[in-house]
Amino acid sequence: MAYPCNTALYADPALTEGVDYSRRYRRHEWFDDDLSQQYAVQRTVILAPHGGGIETGTSELCLAIAGYHPADLTPTPADGPLHDYWMFEGLRRLGNGALHVTSTGCDDHVARALAAGSLNALGLHGCTTLQAELPDGTQAVLVGGRNPTFKSHLLTRLSAAGLNAVDAASIPDLAGEEPANIANRTLLTTGAQLELTTPLRLAMFGTNTRAERKNTTLPLFWSFTSAARAAVADLEA
Repeated sequence: MAYPCNTALYADPALTEGVDYSRRYRRHEWFDDDLSQQYAVQRTVILAPHGGGIETGTSELCLAIAGYHPADLTPTPADGPLHDYWMFEGLRRLGNGALHVTSTGCDDHVARALAAGSLNALGLHGCTTLQAELPDGTQAVLVGGRNPTFKSHLLTRLSAAGLNAVDAASIPDLAGEEPANIANRTLLTTGAQLELTTPLRLAMFGTNTRAERKNTTLPLFWSFTSAARAAVADLEA
């Protein structure tokens, strides 16, 4: 069955959290007890609504772009910066596609709260080359979302890293321009979305299984991560 939203999925008695699916997130602690000045707060959240076995590789990318090594959550690089993150993950051995909730249907209360409390959001997704309207085997990332400045930074940084970065505006199903898309539910009502083709994601890991992806990240994975983090830094600057 197709679930219209996370709430409907969570309410399904046939599913068990921790067996069929999981949710992982981190909201960094911050406070301001100083009467004389205001301190900065987290500005960007990284989201992977279809992690685990649904759109493989997006969980690991979510953690790494947020600043945490996917294998052990060690801050990487050690001097940061770190970003808030949220992900929904399919844990099944097979059939994780049935757990897919569209980005416009994402109503997880933590995801909504993190997005609504952030100036910026970056959503990570996986797509096939057919969906991306590209030839079979093409390694590419389609850059979408409602924030044109964020999109520009991502296209520039990813291209400079040698990646095939494509503006997703001409592909409506992957453009990520819907206001209800979780990546656009920010304080500014805009965000960015990355759709990575299957061949690109496969090339990022030595062993493409849920247990081993985090332990077998390849140089391409870290090049992509560094480029995405640089684009976030450009935006925040």
